[in-house]
Amino acid sequence: MSSIQDRVIEIIAEQAVLEPADVTLDSTLEDLGIDSLGLVESIFAIEEAFDISVPFNANEPKKSGFDISSVRAIVAGIERLIAEQT
Repeated sequence: MSSIQDRVIEIIAEQAVLEPADVTLDSTLEDLGIDSLGLVESIFAIEEAFDISVPFNANEPKKSGFDISSVRAIVAGIERLIAEQT
């Protein structure tokens, strides 16, 4: 089974139509060419993959408390959500 980080990178790479190797932890969604629709689709895919609910407001991502500033921040947020469920 892949790690949370690997799975998130796979999902984001798929949305960006890139190879997972092209996605780094320091990549921003903007760097990867992911627009707001791609972001929403990524969030849905992440929720489904990890069976979590991401507190996310597509219109005002800064107000959600879920950091989407980089791939690293997204991974950290997902790890936190998974830990809170257990």
